[in-house]
This record gives sequence, C-alpha cells and structure tokens, in this order.
Amino acid sequence: MAPSPPTLEGTCKLLPAPAPGSDVFATVAAEYAALADEYGPRNVLVLKRHPAGLDSLTEALADADRERADSGPRSPRIESLPEHASKTIEEHDPTLDRLEYEERIELISLVIDGASRDVPDYLERAAAHESFTRDVGQLLLAATRQRIRLDDLEDPHDCLAFLYAMNDRFHAELDERGYVERADVVPRAVDLLEADADGLRTRVTASFDAVLAVEFEEYRRLDRRYLAALTRDAELVCLGERHASVERTRVESGSVDEIAADAGLAVEPLEPETVRATDATSPHQPIARFLATGESPEKPADADSMGRARRIRTGTAREQARAVATEIQSLRDRHGWSYDEFAVAVPRIERVPETRRRLRDAGVPTATIGTPSLAEDPAVNELYAVVTCQCERERDGDALERREDAATQGAGDSRAVSLDRLRARVPDFSPELLADTAGSSVRHSLERWIRRTDLKGRIAREEEWVDAREQYEGIRRVLEIADFVEETDLVGPDWQGLRRMLRRTIRYDAPYVHAVETRPPTGGVTVCAIDDLKYDSRTAVFLLDLIDETYPGEQFLTQLFPQAWLRQMAAYPAVTDPSLEAITDTFVTADAADVGDPFETYHAHRSRRRFALGARAADRLLYCCSYERGAGGLRRSYDESRYLQLIDATPGLTLEDVDTHADATIHGETNAIEALLAQPRGELERVLREASTGGEADLGETEALFEEIAVVLEEGDVDADLADAVRSQFEFAAGEVVRDD
Repeated sequence: MAPSPPTLEGTCKLLPAPAPGSDVFATVAAEYAALADEYGPRNVLVLKRHPAGLDSLTEALADADRERADSGPRSPRIESLPEHASKTIEEHDPTLDRLEYEERIELISLVIDGASRDVPDYLERAAAHESFTRDVGQLLLAATRQRIRLDDLEDPHDCLAFLYAMNDRFHAELDERGYVERADVVPRAVDLLEADADGLRTRVTASFDAVLAVEFEEYRRLDRRYLAALTRDAELVCLGERHASVERTRVESGSVDEIAADAGLAVEPLEPETVRATDATSPHQPIARFLATGESPEKPADADSMGRARRIRTGTAREQARAVATEIQSLRDRHGWSYDEFAVAVPRIERVPETRRRLRDAGVPTATIGTPSLAEDPAVNELYAVVTCQCERERDGDALERREDAATQGAGDSRAVSLDRLRARVPDFSPELLADTAGSSVRHSLERWIRRTDLKGRIAREEEWVDAREQYEGIRRVLEIADFVEETDLVGPDWQGLRRMLRRTIRYDAPYVHAVETRPPTGGVTVCAIDDLKYDSRTAVFLLDLIDETYPGEQFLTQLFPQAWLRQMAAYPAVTDPSLEAITDTFVTADAADVGDPFETYHAHRSRRRFALGARAADRLLYCCSYERGAGGLRRSYDESRYLQLIDATPGLTLEDVDTHADATIHGETNAIEALLAQPRGELERVLREASTGGEADLGETEALFEEIAVVLEEGDVDADLADAVRSQFEFAAGEVVRDD
C-alpha cells in the first residue's frame, strides 16, 4: 500500500518555464528578500534540493543582501536539504558516524559474501561484467533513498528480491555498528523529526521562522515529508520551475503543479525577475524554451530575431574536444573573456576526466576539481605499492631484499610490479626505506612514508595544480581508509587488512562520485556533467556529445537489467511502466498520439529536458557539439541528436555552423605550435602535388614562408626545443632524416 502524500502548509510559486540562470537567481533573491524583511535574515532558512549550484545561489543572495545595506548587513542561511538533514541527525546523536564511500564498499561486499539466500542465476552471470558492482551499488543507493524494503513489496522480481534482501541486511549491520550511510540520511531524519525524538523537532526548528524551499520541482516524496516535519510552526514558501524536473521525474511521474497541489500547497504562478530587457544578448534562450516546453517561437521579423545557437560537428570525439578548445581560445582573443567564464558539459560524470585531459592537451586550462577513480591516481598507486611491499615484509622480512637481488625475475608478480613502481617514482628507493617507515600503526607508517619521500612535494613540483589537488585528495582518502582499518572489526588492523580494503575500493571505485568543485579560486574552464549546470550560468556553454546515442540515448536507468525486464519491474526504484496519462502530465513536450514504447518515450523526454536545462545555463553563447563516429576498428557512425535535428527543422530557430576546418584561423598557443610544425612538410607536399599533376607552383611564395619561419626562429623569443622541432620537420620533409619505425 502506497504511503499517503505528505501534507504541507504554505505557498508554492512556480515560474512558467526554465528561465535564464540570472533570472532564476534574481527571482530567488526577491522571494528571499521579502521573507527576510518580514522575519529577519537570520530567521529565514533557504533549502535547496541538490548541492550542485549551491555556491552560485549563495553568491546571488549575498549580492542581494549587500544591495539592501540600508536594512543592515545580512548573511543568508542556505543549505542543501541533504546537508540540513545530516545536521539534524547529528543533533539527535552526535556519536553517529556517517559511512564513507570506501567503507560502504567493504561492508556491503562482506554482507553479500555472507548471503544465505541463493543468488539468482542471472546475477551470477551478470557479475562477470565490469560495471556490475557499480550498477548494483547505484540501484541499492536509490532503494535506500526511497526507503524501499523487501518486506513492503508484493511479489518482486527474483533479482530485486535478492538485492533488496542484501540491502536490508546491510542496513541492519549499520544499525548494529552505529553507522548511517549518506543515502539513508534523509529517510532517517524524516523518522526522527516526525517522531519528535527527544524533542528534536523543537530544537531544530527553534532557530528559524520561515523556510524558502528552492528547486521544489526536484523534491521527492521523502524530501517533502522532511519539509513538512520541518515547517509545522514556520511559514513555508516553495519556489519551483515548471518543465524543469529531471531527478524527481526519474522516480516519480507528474508535473510540479500536481505534486504541489497534492501536498496541500497553494499554487501561484510567478513571473521571473528579469535582469535583461530582451533575448538579444542570449539569442539561444528560445531554443532552451522550445526544448523544455515545445513552445515554438513566433515568426521572427528578421534573421536577427531568430533563436540561434552555434553548432560544432566533427569527425570524432577527440576532434570535438580540439574544436571546442580552439573556439574557446578564439572567444578569449575576440572578447577578452577569462577561462572561468566558460563551461563544457558532458552527458555523464564519467566523461569528465577524459574531456578535461583533452582540453588541457589542447592548451586550455581547466578548473574542475573532483576525485577521479582511485585506479587512475598515481599517488594512490604509489601508496598501494607501499602497502603491498609492507605485506611482503610482514610475511617474510627478507623477501624484498631477495627480490631486489633478482629484480628481473617474476616480472608479472604483484610485489615485483610494486617494487618497480616505487623505484620509478621515488628517488634513491631501497627496501630499507620501507623498513624505516614501517611501524605498529598502518596510518602512521603511511604518514612517515609521505614525509620521508616528500610525496606531496613531488606532486606539487611535477603536476599541474588541478592534478595536484586531486592527488592530495587521493592521499587523504587512503589515510582515511587506514584509519577505518585500525578502528573496525571488518578487516584486520594490519597491512593485510589495509591491502584487502584498498584493493576492493580501487577496483569498485567510480570516477568523480565524490565532491566536485567547479569554481576554484585559481580559475579555468569548468568541465562537468550537464546536470550540474542547472543552477549555474556561464558566459559561454559548450554541450558535448549531442548524438542520438546520448540524447535521448538507448540505455535508460541502468545497464544491470534488460530494458524489457525493467518494464515489468514495478519494484525497481524508478519509473518503469508509465501510463499515457502519466507521460503527458509529466512532459508537455509529449504527444499521446506519438507514444510508441511508453518506457522509452518517458525517459527520452527526460533527456530532452536535461538538454534544455544545460542550454539555459549559457548567458551569451551556446554551442551544440557532436561528432560523426567513434574510435576503434569498426569506427561506428553516429546520428546527430534528434533534438538538434528538430531545432533545425523548427521555423524561428537556427544552428550556425562553426568552421572547424584545419586551415581555419588559429587560436591558442598549442594550436599555433602544431600549425607551425606542420608548415614545412605541408608546403613541400603542396609543391610536389603541383609538379606531379603538371601544374605550376609559386616557389616564391614557399620561399617567403620559409624565410619568415627562419627569421622567427633566429630572432624571436622561441623556446630552443621548439626551434629544434621545427628544424627537424624541414629535415624530415627534405628526406634528410629517415625514422626507423
């Protein structure tokens, strides 16, 4: 039996459609100012559903406070709902520990290993796939956030029954050990507030008289229950946007109007506080509105009044990143924009590391800081090598010395690999160094290694600042795991226990599942998942991978089960079998007459909405980027996203192609160097082509070009290595040097 919806008392003010980010911030600031005037700024709590974009919102409200200096200084109280729920739990029980990501991996693995239920055959076969553990982990996190328990379900699928049983057992273990996992923070806080355990609700709500709930379109059932328990004695104003829910609609169908009305809120339409007079400075906003609402623009009076965005289309994903880098350098040269005025958005968080690396290889500094996969972190790999060698020393004190004497033997052995890694990374490495840093505490031993080998100093000297920040974070995570090993009874508090937990964590860790900072003080281009742009705005935004395989995509919700199964899995923690009415109520862009497969239609419109929200994040320029084929021997071809094709076919909207041809204007130091290196061979090949076809080549033009290059090399401030590289290109082109491949 489905639980009754939570009852809220207050007002829900809804913007008619996703507005430009600056307008959204101005609207929130105006609503906040009205409450602050009535109750005082310190008596108004602003709750945002998701942490992403919280810094931008805080900055916007702080600016609004500074503009109203006549009423005294203000400091807005702004928190994400999960953060506030976490503090609520800590208020009730300060001794309760939140389970870290690495600790969760170890504990749930032990629970599954000790399962008494028979593992379904399908899951046994699926376990061989690389993404299996990650997919299972995401499913269980979603089930935990929605408080789905096996005992509450009627006739679930065998695979879901097994996984939910493991999840229930896992949380029983957590309760015994005094832990709470992050996904369970909001559900547990709801229980505590509704029960008013030890007067908790009174203590938590005593510090505010009004709550402004921002991003209300994304509040799920348990989030609304939390809000209801929190605002029984406070004024509640909810602020949301129509046609903007992406995360909530993954698990709940329905429009934000229906959700608000069912919860008992008085729904009021709200026009945005507009900070610009027209769309002239944001010509792409009609495109964002069209994607979100299906609303076609009125017939434009002239070409200048059309909704416009720019399109970059290249052959491969690598060329896509290079074209984006070139365009960023071009915009900087023309407008003087700083790097932190740009954002590059990818469809999934897992695409961030590769995209960021390609941009940096093309000479564009990036600013996104997060925690990449531990397996890709050189500092973590060094510390894992230390742990592996210490395990060998613990087993046999002379083993490492014997391996040093026979370094060429056992090349495939993990301990030999670890020794090789340490010899390559650490100056003057020897097994004695391991002995000198070892002690009774694995945590203190690792700290001694870090100090004695100057690990952090080496990172600072050898790495870019972004990589250095992330590797420092990797070191911190390893030390926290060492702390956990010494405190828990899950594994032995020794090198063997630490190696086991590190090995499992490195194997199952997902890239960028941890906090990602997109506006660090040193600046740079932000590279992030498109969902992180919802409450953010940049001068220019590049949306990457706009191919049909991604927008809308072919695989929805999870890779764990076939989509045919998902349609029959009523207990899966997402919308899997929507009715026609649910589809049209949730998405105004959906037409019941065009619905083929309800499951695919529903989630395709969610993807279209993600595209719209990413597009609206651009203040001045929006770039829609795609590529034609993938990598590999088969070179699979891709169709441009159907939504780009729809924009192309809609009167009043247009996509302007950006010239990505090799001889287009060169921007950026890296591109200039590559073009310079290509000049000698390219020019000589031109002359040879003309000669071979009986044409005439103007050698005077070639001589002039070569003379200009020679003058630059001789008299210009050119790096010596670059000058040698250019000269070697002349030698290669003339056949004076033959490389032996």
